[in-house]
Amino acid sequence: MERHADVRLEVQFTPLFEALASLHTYICRKSHKKIDIGASWVDGVRRRLAPDFAAALDRYEIDHDWKLTYLLVALCPAEDADGFLAWLERKSAGDLYELFSPYIKQFPERMGDFRDCILRMFSEWNRQYFREADPRIIGMLKREEQDRRAELTRMPPEPFIDRTTNGLMFKFTPGLERLLLVPQYHFQPMNVIYSYGRLTICHYAARVYFDEPDFLSTPVYRMIRCLGEKSRLKILRYLHSGSRSFIEIVRHLQLSKGITHDHLSKLRMAGIIRAHFEGESLTEYSLRPEALELMQSKLMEYIRQA
Repeated sequence: MERHADVRLEVQFTPLFEALASLHTYICRKSHKKIDIGASWVDGVRRRLAPDFAAALDRYEIDHDWKLTYLLVALCPAEDADGFLAWLERKSAGDLYELFSPYIKQFPERMGDFRDCILRMFSEWNRQYFREADPRIIGMLKREEQDRRAELTRMPPEPFIDRTTNGLMFKFTPGLERLLLVPQYHFQPMNVIYSYGRLTICHYAARVYFDEPDFLSTPVYRMIRCLGEKSRLKILRYLHSGSRSFIEIVRHLQLSKGITHDHLSKLRMAGIIRAHFEGESLTEYSLRPEALELMQSKLMEYIRQA
């Protein structure tokens, strides 16, 4: 834990967080073609789920209630899904209003229904998928937490956040008291960022993989593949002169917003550019030249091994 001005910076991991990350990965259907574990993981999980539960998850949306689920998990003292379920079962609708009130102004329309939905969904997800997930994932994420906590004692907050999240930057706005960084595996290479006034939660891609032992790491290989596109190289050259907003980049490239967003997303996931946030709002992008230097050194190291 580290303080910056009036903001407490923390890195925290528990298996409960990864249970949430894995469920998010499954229900975030628009991201299935982007996740590192691939659409084949989604298909494999679907075959394991009971048909009625799979159908219920197919209908679920990433909405405001789902954002509150992230807050609920962050505020829960339990460390695993079973503990979370036992804790939530003891909470009345009134208890949840009291728990949420310091952080949000918009509550679920029916708090009791919200609670019951989360209980059913987490219980079945834990039983039908997460309990049987590869235990090596939890081990890798625990080591990531330990390593980052050690780094936090030696590094200033801004470069620490940048290095840990592979290019995310957060403006410490008035009222923000705590920035919680949570390493996650399932949703890599993407991140999940939610702001609740006094608390911002970032589930960041931890860059932990079961890589081939004699090949480039997944993050380095992603950087190399990402650069094989003319418009992305133009973006990097444009950002070399300073930070730019999304609209400025669109005008510079003279491409559609959709195509520009796709290029920026790939550069972000590769960690080649920084994404600057105020709360949940992405305000501008900047270049990460050290990522390009790392890529070059890792590539030459790989080539020389021959």
